[in-house]
Amino acid sequence: MKTYTNEIKENDSVESFFLVEEKSSGITKTGNAYLKLKLVDRSGEIEGRIWTLVENYAKSFGKDDFVHVMGKAVSFQEHLQLNITHIERVGEEEILFSDFFPMAEKNIDEMFRSLLEITQQIKNPHLSQLLQLFWEDESFIKLFKMAPASKWLHHNYLGGLLEHTLSIVQLVLKNASHYNGLNLDLLLTASILHDLGKVDELSYQRSFAYSDEGRLLGHILLGIERVEDKIRQLTDFPKDLSTLLKHLLLSHHGQYIWGSPKRPMTLEAVMLHYLDDMDAKINGIKQFIKKQVPKGSRWSAYHRIFEQYFYVSNLLEKMELPDKIEKDELEEE
Repeated sequence: MKTYTNEIKENDSVESFFLVEEKSSGITKTGNAYLKLKLVDRSGEIEGRIWTLVENYAKSFGKDDFVHVMGKAVSFQEHLQLNITHIERVGEEEILFSDFFPMAEKNIDEMFRSLLEITQQIKNPHLSQLLQLFWEDESFIKLFKMAPASKWLHHNYLGGLLEHTLSIVQLVLKNASHYNGLNLDLLLTASILHDLGKVDELSYQRSFAYSDEGRLLGHILLGIERVEDKIRQLTDFPKDLSTLLKHLLLSHHGQYIWGSPKRPMTLEAVMLHYLDDMDAKINGIKQFIKKQVPKGSRWSAYHRIFEQYFYVSNLLEKMELPDKIEKDELEEE
């Protein structure tokens, strides 16, 4: 049975699985070697120390390995740490990824089925065929269903990209009927594909981080490359339709300062940008509130990105809030 880091208390005997996020060595004042670890799971982190058989253990596992750990929880300088008596590397088949990484609360397979059902509403044969090529790409689907939508700003959990994509598509269906003159098929297709480059931009096998090509190129260009590759497989895909679709993908961040190569120049592009921006911000703020509002408070901690606090009394009953938050998270204006 998995014991999470946030469940560990002083003097607990601990036996559980963790991910080694950091590993370093040191020497005590008496000249003895030791290992210092950062052990993490989806609930948080705990420092681990190995004081015995250091040379043997140092060679048996590494950073980013999953490990089986036995030890005793102790308090040192007012911080909880785990004095490890045994540690061994384990394979991925022995662990559940959901124990180590936050996951979407909604069922991933159900969300994907909903997205496929909406895809069937697209009447334009060229756009429909383009999406079908993606749905037939099993390696892409595996990544698309599990990828986070960002490293930390919004939907930063496994399945987050799919959840964000489905949310945008549903928002398009709710809003597009309110306005005349929109190309719904184009808007739906772009909504489905707007962030697909994040399957290449983000690495999430061990921790959420940017890949080399993600840092160098970004998800917008990486997504365009994937779309162009599929379009080349379709012999008669109209050039003007390709141009309009790629414009929506290139401009969905809205502003140059937000990393958008182009600003929105069509009605469809404008709607996609604002719906994407709204969905990302609402999710990001809700995630922030969930983590940064102590019980009994009606106000969040200071949000450094938005440069403000959030009043959240209407959400308190629906959220499991922390008993306390760290001092550095209460930064004032």
